Amino acid sequence: MKTDSELQRDVLDELSWAPDIEHGHIGVAAHKGVITLTGHVPNYAMKAAAERAVKRVRGVKAVAQEIEVRLMSQPKTSDEEIAGRILQLFSWDVTIPNDKIQVKVEKGYVTLTGEVDWNFQKRAAYTAAGRISGVLGVASYLTVRARPTASDVRERIVAALKRSTEIDAASIDVHVDGSKVRLGGSVHGWNERRIAEAAAWAAPGVLAVEDDIVLA
Repeated sequence: MKTDSELQRDVLDELSWAPDIEHGHIGVAAHKGVITLTGHVPNYAMKAAAERAVKRVRGVKAVAQEIEVRLMSQPKTSDEEIAGRILQLFSWDVTIPNDKIQVKVEKGYVTLTGEVDWNFQKRAAYTAAGRISGVLGVASYLTVRARPTASDVRERIVAALKRSTEIDAASIDVHVDGSKVRLGGSVHGWNERRIAEAAAWAAPGVLAVEDDIVLA
């Protein structure tokens, strides 16, 4: 087990090793596995990077984050300017669904709300907001949309087929593999086949439909 001084040295080494951290104004204290970070950095992204670096060090049990964000000699950036720059950055980044994210800025602190489809989109938005000059902190309340399971998708498609008065649901086989649906079985006409395809495409999470239905 590392002593406090050994752990402190390892954390300092990790901070100095990280290329995205200006560690010269960061103080490190260690006590029974708890690391306290003090000092100041020029932006929030660097503050977050310092915390991530500390958590990578073996033996660290908890982090007390007391680093301040100081904008050096830069003039104070208004909340409106910060919000505009964040929205602009979101629009440039193809990994961020900017139409699904709401941005609020108050006294330099950014709050992100909304719902995204994937966790990497949530991380990308959080990281991008922290890079903007003038941001003192980022709170992300973004949620990741719950993706339906294969059994859920199949049940919804079968239920839709059963509701239709123009098709015999019992004659159609529905198989779901991830986001792909394969339809089998037989129908009496092309219209019934189109109805079955439409029911499959209408299910949430479906990205592809393979139609193997035959005409009886």
